[in-house]
Amino acid sequence: MSVKIGPQGIHVDQSELLCKDGCGYYGNPAWHGYCSKCWREWNRRQQQQDEHLNKEMNHEGPTNSLVAGATSLLFNFSKFEKKRSSEKGRRVSTVKKLFGSKATPRQEIQHFPTVSSPTSTPVHSGDFTDFLKSFWKPSIQVIQKRCVQFIEHLQARQDLTIEAQSELAQDFYQNIAICFNGFSSEQKDRMMDNIEKFIMTQLYKTVFCPDISEDEHKDLAIQQRIRALHWVTPEMLRVPLDEDKPEVTEHLVSSITAIVKMDSKRAPQDKLACISKCSRHIFSAIQISNEKPAAADDFLSSLIHVVLKVNPPRLHSNIQYIIRFCHPKRLMTGEAGYYFTNLCCAVTFVEKLNGPSLNLSHEEFEQYMQGHKLSAKKTPSSPLLHSADPGIQKMHKNLQLLLSQVWERQDRIIKEVKKLEQEVLEWKRSVKEEVEETIEKFPLCNTLNPE
Repeated sequence: MSVKIGPQGIHVDQSELLCKDGCGYYGNPAWHGYCSKCWREWNRRQQQQDEHLNKEMNHEGPTNSLVAGATSLLFNFSKFEKKRSSEKGRRVSTVKKLFGSKATPRQEIQHFPTVSSPTSTPVHSGDFTDFLKSFWKPSIQVIQKRCVQFIEHLQARQDLTIEAQSELAQDFYQNIAICFNGFSSEQKDRMMDNIEKFIMTQLYKTVFCPDISEDEHKDLAIQQRIRALHWVTPEMLRVPLDEDKPEVTEHLVSSITAIVKMDSKRAPQDKLACISKCSRHIFSAIQISNEKPAAADDFLSSLIHVVLKVNPPRLHSNIQYIIRFCHPKRLMTGEAGYYFTNLCCAVTFVEKLNGPSLNLSHEEFEQYMQGHKLSAKKTPSSPLLHSADPGIQKMHKNLQLLLSQVWERQDRIIKEVKKLEQEVLEWKRSVKEEVEETIEKFPLCNTLNPE
């Protein structure tokens, strides 16, 4: 996915946000540009091809060069496919345990009990508290039993990789969704949201940023990367926000609060709701700044600006948790899916940010990163210092003036230090020349003075 910055600001082709398989759903870098559905189907096709070739090789023997050649190519898949293939037997046995049958997974799905429609049974599918109360009703108690079994099973399988645990969760969502075929689309989505929240709230400590993954290491890497980019200004990103307007700063403060609050949530859908809330406030801030509807590129540049300004805690872990354990429909379609895809683009942009991305030379970019060069903007603005109160506005202006003086003084000191370094080098060179001339004029001095 290419994110470019030009005279008009950051630009990303909106078609690149969609699944590269052309299904119309949103893709994701974690799925190599596919949506969740196409990514799972692609992997399953690869597994079927692998199994088919293995069977042919076993029947025909190693003398069949075509089969042997094709098999050798298939064994060069990525690490992800290898992990999925090794865990396939475990997933099948898990489905059998959860659904209490010796039939195949597809047969178990066909015999899975269907919950009555809310028109005949009062099943609450909106409020989560009401949903928990309805869990004890005979009509839905079988769902409660399956959820508890799944939670206990996943908590007991700490030996599985986090990718395998994610696959088990996604398979469970897919299988249990069939129980609500008698519901309307909206009611079915609400029920699946409640089931997801019920399961993941209890599994949160087990599967969020687990020790078996590199999530914590990548969190620290992203935090350090964002700290190193503290010099990047809104002007460099072509951010179309007028932070001098109190309404704009209020929306920015709200967006900052929302994305920071994401880390305190447990359910993937609640974390996703924080991202959506942050994004809506950014859109409102852009619209107030320009007095016209915000464009997609304006939103992306502003979102990058907020990410750099806030440096959200455990950003990588939160994104990966949503990708692994959120109900896939939320990420594939709708407003939340669009906002989440843009956040992934923003993080990718920050990780790959270089000189050309900001219209800087490689040397200038390195000088900024090493702190040898100051940002073009001497009075950085913080929305947290803006307020409608005249006293606070005056204090903020005084602070900006003070910061401007500090930046100017620092510039002057750096210039003087560089000038002094040149003078010292010149002085050392002149002293060396004088000593050499003296030795040439008085060659006996070196023998008379042993030192």
